[in-house]
This record gives sequence, structure tokens and C-alpha cells, in this order.
Amino acid sequence: MSRTQQHIEEMVRSGFARAPFLGDLGVALVACGPGWVETELPILHRHSQQNGFVHAGVQGTIADHSAGAAAATLIPDGFAPLTVEFKLNLLRPALCDTLLCRAEVLKPGKQISVVEAEVYGLQDGKKRLFSKATVTIAVLSADGLGS
Repeated sequence: MSRTQQHIEEMVRSGFARAPFLGDLGVALVACGPGWVETELPILHRHSQQNGFVHAGVQGTIADHSAGAAAATLIPDGFAPLTVEFKLNLLRPALCDTLLCRAEVLKPGKQISVVEAEVYGLQDGKKRLFSKATVTIAVLSADGLGS
């Protein structure tokens, strides 16, 4: 399976457009390629938890969807990614202007893919790693997703 960069970008953008929760949060695709995706989220007050830090759920969401999109770049047409498990390590309290995420496929597979996603904060031009996720993605027939 050989996909052009344009095909990969169109496919990933389409996946983001079909995920209304990402639009509600404000997560946007920055760049992508075979086996990787980069996303960003400008942080607003609504993304905070009670102490003013970026909520773990926001970090988990950007990591999860970025990982699924990265896996999708290596999945054959007619199939789709679906998260079956993820683990998020919160490394430090997240306080930043912008959240950045880079997800990379560690092991692509015909049935299961494993992806790692790193979530960074950008504050005053400096990047800090806030959390790291390991995401297990099932590769399902696109026809079977509705059942």
C-alpha cells in the first residue's frame, strides 16, 4: 500500500472533521505523514481543571485521537482505527498557552497497532513534556464499525 502525502493529509483531515468532540475542544491537525501525526490546541479557560492546570481528560483526548490518526495513516483502505486501550502518564502539572501532541506508530499491525503519543505544552516559546500515552488501536473493517 503506497499512499501519497496528499492522500494521507486528506484522510487525516477527514477523520478530524468527522470527530465533533475535537472541534468542540479546538484540537487541530498541524502535520502528518506515514505513521505519525502532530496536533495542537490553543488552551482556553474551559480546558482547565479546578487548580488551573490543563485537565487530564483534555490531554488524554488529544493523545488518543492523534494516536488513532497516526495509526490510520498505515491502515489499508476499507479499514478504520478504534482505540481499545490507552494509558496516560501525567508527568507534571500542565500549564501552558498551547498544547502540542506528536503521535508515532511503534508497531503497525493487521489487527492491532501500538502507538505512542507525547503531549507537550508551549509557554513563552519553550516546550515541556506534560504527558505520554501508549495507545492500543484495533484495525477494524470500516463496514463493521456500526455494529
